[in-house]
Amino acid sequence: MESTFFVSHGSPTLSIDETLEARHFLKSWRSQVMPPGVRPKAILVVSGHWDTDTPEVNVIEASSVNDTIYDFYGFPQPMYQLKYPAPGAASVARRVKSLLIEAGFGPVREDTKRGLDHGAWVPLLLMYPDADIPVCQLSVQSRRDATYHFNMGRAIAPLLSEGVLIIGSGSATHNLRAVFFDNRPPPAWATDFDNWLKDAVLSRRYDEVNHFYDKAPSAKMAQPWPDHFYPLHVAIGAAGGNPISELIHTSWSAGSLSYTSFRFKAA
Repeated sequence: MESTFFVSHGSPTLSIDETLEARHFLKSWRSQVMPPGVRPKAILVVSGHWDTDTPEVNVIEASSVNDTIYDFYGFPQPMYQLKYPAPGAASVARRVKSLLIEAGFGPVREDTKRGLDHGAWVPLLLMYPDADIPVCQLSVQSRRDATYHFNMGRAIAPLLSEGVLIIGSGSATHNLRAVFFDNRPPPAWATDFDNWLKDAVLSRRYDEVNHFYDKAPSAKMAQPWPDHFYPLHVAIGAAGGNPISELIHTSWSAGSLSYTSFRFKAA
């Protein structure tokens, strides 16, 4: 792999709602985003929906498939019938564990029962619908800071040369107490933060991105808890050095949920 990615997965309705621009973006992944003919050996997803005190990886053997976790409530019944039975990627998960321990991130726990949360399987259902590429996940630690997660990404950067696609899956804005479902445009706090993020990332001001609570406008409103933002920092760090960034998608849903997504490639 040449690049890492941050994908904003927004609402779980991304799995069924044909009106969402982000859904069509993710469905075009193999033809429009990935280089022609490139197929990952495995996929590592760092999801904002797996938040632990210390790093954890889900270790599901390649002979088994990941369970589909429905970690959302009150949505249309067809969403609970969707499955994403991707094979496990135990060898990659254990490689992640080894790299993190070598970099001083221990202890790293193996979870041999956990499947894929919707931060992983919903976008992957659209990106790789055949569910035939091995997948594993790495948790975030929301009680740590962004620089910690950036350095976590740097620790797992060798995976790129081993054919592993690294995806940080979160949300460019994520305040679930401030969503709405009418036709109003996104509120100023959301667009201010999203515009700052795009400018800072595309200008490669990664130190500012690592200190977003101090640098970004409306940061506490846009990211009241950082679990959905830290996958971005892992993706930046995993690209290595001072990576070149590219905006690959931007759109909105539920009023204030931004689907801004990026590609990162080593300079």
